[in-house]
Amino acid sequence: MTKPKVTSTTTLREYVESLLVTIILALFGTTFLVQAFKIPSSSMEKTLLVGDHLLVNKFLFAQPELERSWLPYREVRRGDIVVFKYPFPPHQHFVKRVIGLPGDRLKVVDQQVYINGEPLEEPYKIHERPRSGVQFGDTFPVTDGYVAHWMGVEWAEEVARLTEDDELLIPSGKYFVMGDNRDNSQDSRYWGFADRTTIIGRPLVIYWSFANNPERNPRGGRGGVGRAIADFFSRARWKRFFHLVR
Repeated sequence: MTKPKVTSTTTLREYVESLLVTIILALFGTTFLVQAFKIPSSSMEKTLLVGDHLLVNKFLFAQPELERSWLPYREVRRGDIVVFKYPFPPHQHFVKRVIGLPGDRLKVVDQQVYINGEPLEEPYKIHERPRSGVQFGDTFPVTDGYVAHWMGVEWAEEVARLTEDDELLIPSGKYFVMGDNRDNSQDSRYWGFADRTTIIGRPLVIYWSFANNPERNPRGGRGGVGRAIADFFSRARWKRFFHLVR
């Protein structure tokens, strides 16, 4: 029995079909399962560093319409690091840690967070300046007009409306998020809550980490390729590869 002849047309069709399946699976994965994300700022140090490349688990948190489905979703918890869309244009992705949940009463006194009257233990946070009580963000909420100018008019008005006995009442469907690097984080203290519908997922793993560019030889010339290779290896943070995010 002779073997069927494989034509170039058949080979091309199989290649195209394989390519289409790969593209569909990739689109499905990035839409529903995982998404790559790069840390652009120092607001989450030392948990996440500038140049960390993350895979974000988009499958973890339940969306409101799917909460009762059979899928293994869970609700957002205090302490979760989340990726979400910034509430104002251009709606870029932010990464912060969830500090206050819907229904919580939150306040910050001299850099110490209190939730429902109890101090919150935060082994992950860092401060670059000593406690003063006068820097914006060291104490929150604030309703004084001079200090509130840091927040913008709309957020300052909302804070005043939601503040009772020096505590901020967090509405349903809203989350108070902060960076671990508290003195260098533009977070809920400055612009408001993260809405549940804007939360995309939770960082799962650091799959790649690259330090900032070192000073380069301005003359360039010979040895450019060798220097680029040397820079690559010297800038790679090898110990952070495949590091789970917590």
